[in-house]
Order: sequence, then C-alpha cells, then structure tokens
Amino acid sequence: MELDIINAPGVDRSRDAVTGGCLPRPRGSVAGAPTVISSTDRFQCAIDRFDAANAEDPNQDLVNGVAQPRELVYARRMTACLDRYRPDAPEPVRLAARCQHIRRWTSARADYPDGRDGYRQWRTELARFHASTAAAILRDVGYDDAVVARVESLLRKEQLKADPDVQLLEDVICLVFLAHYLADFVSKHDDDTLLGVLAKTWRKMSDEGRGAALALDLPAAQRGLVERAVTSR
Repeated sequence: MELDIINAPGVDRSRDAVTGGCLPRPRGSVAGAPTVISSTDRFQCAIDRFDAANAEDPNQDLVNGVAQPRELVYARRMTACLDRYRPDAPEPVRLAARCQHIRRWTSARADYPDGRDGYRQWRTELARFHASTAAAILRDVGYDDAVVARVESLLRKEQLKADPDVQLLEDVICLVFLAHYLADFVSKHDDDTLLGVLAKTWRKMSDEGRGAALALDLPAAQRGLVERAVTSR
C-alpha cells in the first residue's frame, strides 16, 4: 500500500509545507541575517525549508496517482518511517531524516567517472553537499552550532555502527529503500546484482532494523530476494 505523504506523520497540515510558512523575512531585515524564530516554531520552520528546497526537484514520482517532486516524496517517507520505527527519536535525527537527500538532483552520478572510485567520490561529495545545505538552513532558522554540527555529522554518516543515532538514521534509510524503492530496483537488475545490494544493505542495519525489515509487508518475490540475501550473506 502506497504511503500517503500528504497525511504522513510529521507533516504540518496547518500551513503550506511546500512553500514554507516561515520563509519570508520581515520587511527591512538584512539579507543573510539569521531569522528570529521562537523555539516552538524552529523545528517546523526547518522542515518547511527543507521541503521547499526539495519541492524544486524537476523529477517526479507518482504517489496515489499524483505526480510529486521526487525528493519531497523521499523526505516525507523518511519522516513517516522514522515516526513509526522510533517515535522518540532525538530532534537532530528527525531533522537529518527530513533532509537526507536535500537537493540531490543537482549532483548527478553521470557527472563523475565510471566505476567504483567514481561512485564513491560522488557519494562522498553528496554527503558533504547535503550536510552544508542543511546546515545553512538550520542556522538561518535559529539552531545553535551544536545542533547544526550534529545534523551535519549524521548526514555524513560518521561513525556508523559506533554512533547509535547514525545507526538509527541508516536503519531508516534502509527500511525506506526496501519498502518503497526495491520494486523499481528489481525491475532494472539481475538477481546476482540484487542479492549483492541487499546483502550490503543488511550489513548496514542494526539487529533491530533487520527485525523491522523482515516485518515489512513486501510482495512475495521481493521478500524472497531479501530472505535469500540474508541467508547467503
């Protein structure tokens, strides 16, 4: 069943989260100066700003028959998954989940060399780009340096396996992939490639994340692939 991202947990339906209810600066404010926002609104303003950035994605995905910006769809799926998997997640993790792919379409894989080295370079620079883009927004809505640095660290996936919050974010990334993107991946790759990718995905997850993955309501063919990858890892 497709996730309804408009009514997903974590989406503020009291204002327009695409245009961003807190985007406009007060008249007479200095360009580049931090926007003064109350602590109660700061989190939602950050979410609105992330969503406004991702709403500019020219690529579209169909959700319940409606075309929507691809990275906006992904961001809201991340939030919905995190809210179900760990509803008490720390605020930096909630922020990082929402901006995990912020403006990702601006850096194409085709812009980097073919092969594993080119892929790794692309992924490394993407993580830095996501971190710096998110950091600018977080500072602008009033987050302090400690929170900004924490979100940047999460987006760069620093100390995966050693840092529980990084592991939590990685679990959610993997769960969203399995729940929403595995079907498309299956249609484009042979079984050997799929089993390799799924085994790598499994290794990234915690035991708790693996349990959640096995509990996903996947089609029989996809579940079979996951089970084969798990037993052959």
